[in-house]
Amino acid sequence: MTGEARVVTEQHLTEQHLVEHGITKHRIIVMGVSGCGKTTIGDLVARELGVPFLDGDSLHPVENVAKMAAGTPLTDEDRWPWLATVGSELAAAGNGGLVLACSALKRSYRDAIREQAPDTVFLHLHGSKEVLRARTEGRSGHFMPPALLDSQLATLEPLGADEAGIVVDIAAPVDQVVAEALAGIAAAVRSTAAAVVGIPDGGTSAGAAGTQPRQFDVDLQAAPFNLDDAAVQWVNGTLESMSLEEKIGQLFINHNNGYSPEYLDGVLENYHVGGMRYRPGPSAAVQEHIRYAQSKTRIPLLVASNPEMGGAGSCDDGTFVSTHLQAGSHPDKAIARQMGQVAGVETAALGCNWAFAPIVDIHYNWRNTVISTRAFGNTPEIVVERAKEYFDGISESPTACAMKHFPGDGMDERDQHVVTSYNTLGYEEWNRSYGHVYREMIGHGVQSIMIGHIGAPELSRHFRPGLADKDIRPATLAPELLQDLLRGELGFNGLILTDASQMIGLTQAMKRRDLVPATIAAGCDMFLFFRNPAEDFQYMLDGYKSGVITEQRLHDALRRILALKASLGLHQKARNELVPPVEALAVIGSDAHRAIAAEIADKTVTLVKDTANNLPITPATHKRIRLYGISGGSDFTRADPLAYLDTVKAELENAGFEVHLFKTADQREAAGETGVNFMSVISEEATGDYADKYDAAFVFANVKGFAQEAAIRIKWSTPMAAEIPWYVTEVPTVFVSLNQPNHLIDVPMVKTAVHAHAGSPEAIRATIQKIMGSSEFQGTFNENVFCDSFDTRL
Repeated sequence: MTGEARVVTEQHLTEQHLVEHGITKHRIIVMGVSGCGKTTIGDLVARELGVPFLDGDSLHPVENVAKMAAGTPLTDEDRWPWLATVGSELAAAGNGGLVLACSALKRSYRDAIREQAPDTVFLHLHGSKEVLRARTEGRSGHFMPPALLDSQLATLEPLGADEAGIVVDIAAPVDQVVAEALAGIAAAVRSTAAAVVGIPDGGTSAGAAGTQPRQFDVDLQAAPFNLDDAAVQWVNGTLESMSLEEKIGQLFINHNNGYSPEYLDGVLENYHVGGMRYRPGPSAAVQEHIRYAQSKTRIPLLVASNPEMGGAGSCDDGTFVSTHLQAGSHPDKAIARQMGQVAGVETAALGCNWAFAPIVDIHYNWRNTVISTRAFGNTPEIVVERAKEYFDGISESPTACAMKHFPGDGMDERDQHVVTSYNTLGYEEWNRSYGHVYREMIGHGVQSIMIGHIGAPELSRHFRPGLADKDIRPATLAPELLQDLLRGELGFNGLILTDASQMIGLTQAMKRRDLVPATIAAGCDMFLFFRNPAEDFQYMLDGYKSGVITEQRLHDALRRILALKASLGLHQKARNELVPPVEALAVIGSDAHRAIAAEIADKTVTLVKDTANNLPITPATHKRIRLYGISGGSDFTRADPLAYLDTVKAELENAGFEVHLFKTADQREAAGETGVNFMSVISEEATGDYADKYDAAFVFANVKGFAQEAAIRIKWSTPMAAEIPWYVTEVPTVFVSLNQPNHLIDVPMVKTAVHAHAGSPEAIRATIQKIMGSSEFQGTFNENVFCDSFDTRL
């Protein structure tokens, strides 16, 4: 056992004793006169200890604030109520711990605080009068005028020998002050614990002088990296050779918005990024861009893609194989493996080496539409089984996976692209569901985990008892979720990255300049996407220089980043070998891959209900088809949301149907027709001879739009719109969803509903064949399709 491992074990043993006696976290007062840095140092100490921070000044009654702002020193009579509030706040923190900034200048003040929180440790930030005056005069926006400094120094009574505490000189750099404070606190807490519960002092080791013991530093030779000695040497040697700017840059994953060499030169030369991710584009252009990128960077790049559905998530001409839900909707678990295999082969041909997949969320809430098609199902068992298959399939190619979105989506109906969402399960229930999934996948070897901007109030409070509602953070900013839970209890040794940093689930939490470094300080290793490259890079650099990101945290993150690259063998390849030759692109969208997609579509098209026994419908029995198309409107891809109707119409006509395509008033006006409006269309469409004109009605819905809306439902073209299935009483009507599984809540009147899962040509062709009875429906569904409403089953 290494010395570091012994420290960790002994630390756990001591903390177990503390837990048994109800002392699980520290209660600390950061004390000193105005200008000593109580707020700055206190907040950094709290971050390192993983406990909340509170500025005691915020607890002053308004009368005290007014007196100080006017330059009037407070009397003890003014202070006693405030000190009582300070003590009660510390006591109320309970086992969750708290760091609180409070001047606590007199022994009597500290005694008053200790009356309510006896185990409080005092951290005295000491500075010379010259240092303090310089800092006080440089401040603005604070209600303590510098003129009161002399009064405070005269009042100050240093800590007594019998007081649990430590004195740290503030003349040193901030990171050194924090390190010394943490080391001193560790010793003081042990002494306090010995007095309170009888633990022998000196029972733990604080590690090297001036450092805080860390439980979760990376083990490069353990799973999932499993590096050999040469690879470890490369990681350490590369780290030692990097400039500070290169180190900061490695934390970022750029979103590549252009394909020009000039754009790429700017990203690499100015920001030294550790990774890139591509939106779909022409495969040849994407590959050439990646080749240029790898040739220009000193340290090989992680090149990510989003192959959630096969190769289609990486380039325009990639193969759409299936959605996650589709891969979970048939007893054949090999569908998920095939999806991973195609995704791996096609993305590797581009030069990508990192997949932001599989998705291991559980679709518990039918109203949640951000993962309704992106989750394998609504039970942890199906998610684990299919996620392992996908991982095994894509791992046949030189690709690492980043499963997502920890701590788990699918509970809240909202979408973290537009608002912070929450996983509200209790600790035990989370462990049985999402925790089970993560344990299984970590044990299966997944190399990295993407963190969602998803809060988990009950999980956070499990590790930070008493945490207030206002202090619940999304997981990307929550050390109790990233370190205590993911690193600690789940034992994840791999790389942690944030989800996209422009998502409002993150940006609403705090100012950008604070949140950028806070994600790394909390336990993330990489930061996904710049908002403004120059700003974000500087925010991260400032966070390191100010001590928000400690040297140890920075270097641990960098070792994980470099280890992931080494685990892919990137360090062993020449620059011209990191991207395959142009000829490799032949596998993308190949006939063999399209055949796999067609086979999967045939297996997974699902009949949700046919309570009126409308099927089969054939050209021989129902020749004339009224065809309606429904979409959610254009989304961020800017693609024509109704383009799929051309494929549907062509396939129906090829099958022998006579197709009459409905067009809304807006569509008819766009085509040049005049004198038409939604009321005239309703009047024209809903006539008594509807059944004389048409033999059946088909409604094909392709409603997308996640990342733009908090939840997605069908949006009809107008009030009482003519395309709403009023006609179910007139002719046999079949409703087909090409995307979302939850549409029955909006069309409960339809008696025949089919979930085709995708708007691909293969899925549309298979759907029409099954409607005609030419092949059997094989897909399955879960109860989410009925949306908790009785009428959807009728």
